[in-house]
Amino acid sequence: MARKSYQQQLVDLRENVLYMSEVVMERLRLGLNALEQKDHDLAQEVIEGDYEVNELYLGLEQDCIDLLALQQPVASDLRMIAASFKIITDLERIGDLAVNLGEYTLQADHDVFPEVDIQELGNVTLEMLETTMDAYADDNTDACYAVADSDDDLDKLCERASALVVRDLIETELEENTETEIERLLQDVSRLLLTIRDLERIGDHAVNIAARTFYMVENDDELIY
Repeated sequence: MARKSYQQQLVDLRENVLYMSEVVMERLRLGLNALEQKDHDLAQEVIEGDYEVNELYLGLEQDCIDLLALQQPVASDLRMIAASFKIITDLERIGDLAVNLGEYTLQADHDVFPEVDIQELGNVTLEMLETTMDAYADDNTDACYAVADSDDDLDKLCERASALVVRDLIETELEENTETEIERLLQDVSRLLLTIRDLERIGDHAVNIAARTFYMVENDDELIY
């Protein structure tokens, strides 16, 4: 009976990690929508909802600790618990980055460099996160490789977007603007570059999750770096 309870705890842990990922992905979608629509109410909802992600993280962290301390798992069970512990850390950090999107929305009141497609970058990160959590749910190692490959594409998109912002800034006739306008422009540029950086970091966290999943399934640290 005790063994059955232990196995159920492992099942529950994975299901709860997946639930946390759904909450985090929804926060990321809302943050991207707030940024695109300049919706301050939606941005505030993302910021205030961070407590839910933090509460889920703390609860799952305790579950992992209890399983490690009380059940003394070995082999594949140990890898699953350890991987889950690392994965919830990445998910919590993605939640923090979604909050950043909400805060950027509150700080910006107009388009700057509209040719930079933030939504395209956001959609790539969301797809990576969905794929990596599907891999965790189904022990799908092929999907782990796919996420790692997608990160190379995301890095190139982010690099291209950042270069475009810098190029346009250089080409802007700053001498025709007042000091206040120049300061606001520089703030907008800084905010946009931070947004691009944060989306790139979300991709990195998705790769981390894929790497831990691959290790969990194969006992192989090939993707961990």
